[in-house]
Amino acid sequence: MIGAIVGDIVGSVYEWHSIKTKEFPLFREDCFFTDDTVMTCAVADAVMRGGTEDNFIDSMKRYGRMYPHAGYGDRFAFWLFSDSRSPYNSFGNGAAMRVSPCAWVMDCGFCARTGMWPTHGRNCAIRSAKVTHNHPEGIKGAAAVADTIFMCRYYFGGWCGDYEDPINDKPEECKRRIRQYIEGEYGYDLSRTLDEIRPGYRFNETCQGTVPQAILAFLESHDFEDAIRNAISLGGDSDTLAAITGSIAEAAYGVPRHIEKKALSYLDVPLLDVVSRWKTYTSAQ
Repeated sequence: MIGAIVGDIVGSVYEWHSIKTKEFPLFREDCFFTDDTVMTCAVADAVMRGGTEDNFIDSMKRYGRMYPHAGYGDRFAFWLFSDSRSPYNSFGNGAAMRVSPCAWVMDCGFCARTGMWPTHGRNCAIRSAKVTHNHPEGIKGAAAVADTIFMCRYYFGGWCGDYEDPINDKPEECKRRIRQYIEGEYGYDLSRTLDEIRPGYRFNETCQGTVPQAILAFLESHDFEDAIRNAISLGGDSDTLAAITGSIAEAAYGVPRHIEKKALSYLDVPLLDVVSRWKTYTSAQ
């Protein structure tokens, strides 16, 4: 989840002032956390509480109401501050930007032992989306991001199946397998390059107009910071693009300590408490 927080904060100042270059200061004094960070923390809190639909609803409403001006979309804001606990058929990219904690409870060891996909974290990801974004594209976006994060953890983490050598020292092969799987499973077009996409890309708040681009920003990167720069250089919904890309890149590369430290300096006590509890939770898994 740190990767998502970093991407959100770095991209916060470019959401409405998009840029088409990778040359920019990574952190500016006027950077800030947005709804992407708040909802990522809410999802982490819900996972730690059991990951039920009620947990997700309760945590999203609790943390969302703590930060009423974090930049929520209109339909989500209406749901957030209402008494409703029903989803509203959204396919917005909010389902994908907040999902990363769910991917960290997917069991790499189980997959290596059995060759079967771990369903616990993926089901958790789907539940995290469905409480608001129950449109098929909203669910698909969240599941695709969770799967991409899991595959990064698996391949870059040195896991492998029976009779297969680890490929964590072959990053392009790791990425080739991820690209192939996501294209086949979700039908996203990952064949275009960022240079081909960038000139015509505009602000887009949908999963289908954000998730493939965010995954490509990771696939074309060579380290964590480069992935964040790739995402923001596309323009568009910069903080969300970078939050999704950052959540994926964290699983492949890790987050450099100096970047994590700087990003966390923008958070307040309640959000830092979630981050601290999350680190303890995941280290015990």
